[in-house]
Amino acid sequence: MCGIVAITSSNRRGDLGILLTEALKKLEYRGYDSVGIAVVDQGNLYVAKNVGTVESVAKSENFASLSGCVGIGHTRWATHGAPSKKNSHPHTDCAKKIAVVHNGIIENYSELKNFLLSRGHVFISDTDTEVVPHLIEEFKRAGLDTYSAFRKAVSMLRGTFAIVAIDIDGGRKLLFTRKVSPLVVGIGSDFVLVSSDIVSILPYTDRVVVLNDDEVGYAEPGRVFIETVGGRSVDVASRVMKVDYGVEDFDKGPYEHYMIKEIREQPYTLNQTLSGLISSRDEVEKSLKLLESADSIYIVGAGSSYYASLLGSLYFRYLGFRAQALVSSEATPYLRGVRPGDVVVVVSQSGETIDTLLAMRESAKRGARVVAIVNNPLSTIARESDAYVYMKSGPEICVAATKTFTSQVLVLSYLGLAMTRDSHRIEASLRALRRLPEITASMISSTENAARKVAKKISTEHSVYYLGRAFGYPISAEAALKMKEVAYVHAEAYPAGESKHGPIALVASGFPVVFTIVGELDELIEGNIEEMKARGAYVITYAPSDRITSTVERNSDLVIPLPQVLLEVSLVTYVIPHQLLAYYTSIERGYNPDRPRNLAKTVTVF
Repeated sequence: MCGIVAITSSNRRGDLGILLTEALKKLEYRGYDSVGIAVVDQGNLYVAKNVGTVESVAKSENFASLSGCVGIGHTRWATHGAPSKKNSHPHTDCAKKIAVVHNGIIENYSELKNFLLSRGHVFISDTDTEVVPHLIEEFKRAGLDTYSAFRKAVSMLRGTFAIVAIDIDGGRKLLFTRKVSPLVVGIGSDFVLVSSDIVSILPYTDRVVVLNDDEVGYAEPGRVFIETVGGRSVDVASRVMKVDYGVEDFDKGPYEHYMIKEIREQPYTLNQTLSGLISSRDEVEKSLKLLESADSIYIVGAGSSYYASLLGSLYFRYLGFRAQALVSSEATPYLRGVRPGDVVVVVSQSGETIDTLLAMRESAKRGARVVAIVNNPLSTIARESDAYVYMKSGPEICVAATKTFTSQVLVLSYLGLAMTRDSHRIEASLRALRRLPEITASMISSTENAARKVAKKISTEHSVYYLGRAFGYPISAEAALKMKEVAYVHAEAYPAGESKHGPIALVASGFPVVFTIVGELDELIEGNIEEMKARGAYVITYAPSDRITSTVERNSDLVIPLPQVLLEVSLVTYVIPHQLLAYYTSIERGYNPDRPRNLAKTVTVF
């Protein structure tokens, strides 16, 4: 949930503070409660940190003034300890010689803290992280060198973590370790970078090493050393990979926010996803063979990925396959029933979502085969799966998923379609799917003004319902999630027929209710629209142009026509007008949709 960056250079850099600041700006989507950096310069450790955004803290704490050869930075999403200056990272030891940044949770920190307090260590913060520099200090007091002390400290930690440390006695070494929480090493000609995400590395190098769980090591200019916690040395050269993203992929361009940029990128990203599915025959065929041999299929995801999973599972069942969608964080009781012969499809944009990763590992432990759908082929989930499909959506910076959600649905739809082995159906659907760029661009253009209009209405409301039947329900659920995430409007989604079983009690004059008609159970949903209108609801209906009946028109305050397309295309695209609605409602309410409060892009803690 937090962002880590670290740099070691062969030359003393007068702009080290500036470099760390720029890298942290690219990681701010991972947390923006507080920010801090630490550098070693001419035998001294300098720490600057505070609560606030990267830009504001860098200015108030004068990050630009810090120089040196080695430094670390951190942007925080608070778990242990409220957002405050004292709880901001980096954290130091008693002697202020060691500085540490951390992403994750140290489960046994209370036990370790009590041990260290008994040894005379003084703590300043309320965080779990602070035990790490004190442990390193304790083992150095016992005579160990910096790396050995770091390694011993790591061996005592339980939980999930990515940790980077520097020490004034450690020269230009960056000490690092990883367990579950992501960490990547970028290798340059005379420098090494360590970061939670390649997004902060790519402006400087495209050569990276992705750390695996339970690896520990250090980096200094010209050398990267990695070993397992068990002591087995890692051949670093064999692990170096070249990343194919360009710096321009992370540029906001002319857009005010990443969210609208990423919504507008969908004609391109969906084309990339489909092209990748068609051209990556070996990878896709491997996934298909596993799915076709499955006794049962479970599709697991968290947040938006769960709603994509739910939509995918409904489509699989529509095609005649046994499939069930599970929420990652609640999957364990259901996965107890997983047997060899079952296939678990894990859906994760980052490929690092901890609940999804643990559900995946639980499934594999029980003998199931795993197919992953990810947007990062270097991720832990991709590397540990039996087969994976790479979405090729490009980097998504906004915390709220938009383009990656539609790509996930496209991948699931394609896999379900391909499993039918019905050549006529596949050919007809692929003809329609190849028009996705054109259809998506047209949909954005044709529904944007309506989104602005509806946003003005919803922006003044406390609550809104999103209702749909069959395939319309997961789309409605994702739409409601977007509204909650970026506009902070209480939004709830229900299967439209369930609205009579409680939710309708809240409907009064002017209460906004948003319907999405996908083409299943249309006559029944018309009745639900009538019911809501009869109770004074302000009814907004999104429907394909051929499904807008006189009943729908008569009982809707606003009807937004959607293109008349094949089911496979509607599953992918009908959420896009809702993404626009959430975006413009956020803007109307004066919020920054790229930085929704209390949220981070990648959830790597329980």
